[in-house]
Amino acid sequence: MDLASLIRLVSLAAIWGASFLFMRICAPVLGTVLLTEVRVAIAALFLLAVGIALKKKLNARLHCRHYLVLGMFNSALPFLLFGFAAYTLSASLLSILNATAPIWGAIIAAVWTRTMLTRKVMLGLVLGVIGVSLLVGFDPVTLRSGALFAVMAGLGATLSYGFSSVYAKTAKKVDSFSNAHGSMWAAAILLVPVAPFFPAISTPSAGVIFAVIILGVICSGLAYILYFRLINDIGAASALTVTFLIPLFGVLWGRIFLDEPIGWHTLAGSTFVIIGTALVTNFSLKRVIAVQN
Repeated sequence: MDLASLIRLVSLAAIWGASFLFMRICAPVLGTVLLTEVRVAIAALFLLAVGIALKKKLNARLHCRHYLVLGMFNSALPFLLFGFAAYTLSASLLSILNATAPIWGAIIAAVWTRTMLTRKVMLGLVLGVIGVSLLVGFDPVTLRSGALFAVMAGLGATLSYGFSSVYAKTAKKVDSFSNAHGSMWAAAILLVPVAPFFPAISTPSAGVIFAVIILGVICSGLAYILYFRLINDIGAASALTVTFLIPLFGVLWGRIFLDEPIGWHTLAGSTFVIIGTALVTNFSLKRVIAVQN
């Protein structure tokens, strides 16, 4: 991996790790539905501007159903569920739960293709369960009212990501930028009918407005561009390394900006989840650090 790709990888992890911080700030004010609608709409407009600059056509009529599936399961549904979880859970815990997405993807793929899971994958699943159990069992945040439902919502979001990743591998081939662009428009359109029924909980401050703009432009629009650039440059397997780095930044940002505590359960739980995810995805450090030809 060259220096430019390494910088993009770390930058992407830092950006996606920060998304949980911004959701934690915005959700209690805007509500999860309005927050998600504004976020994906801003991202769609940003990607539209980029698409015009790059002269990339969306071909919405040809790939309409494909974009709708991606928009639902890769954006609208997980953003809604994480937004709901952000009412209660810390940014640190949300970012660690996010790392379980590849584990769900492996389970769904096994069911989809009717194949048996290998011992290595099974061990990864067990370690992932242990990690989540440590986080839920010992994190004081989970003692709050509604915390169990929030954890279930967070895991539901990663389940949705897992389904989306399996679907993307079997769906028709569409270029990566169009997938990001089209899915954001699809998510925005899917949420339009319900958004009016869920107005903001309170009047947003300038800080909240700034945070939701960052969520849309940086954490959604720009992040997808970085991610798909990494896939093109270093391959999907190496780009998946970002999954392991996101919790590190999620915990760091939560500590710095929200004064969230870092207990032994945070470190132990995240370690189990990350190792479990590495086993499930057949992660290889040698493959990641190898120089790309």
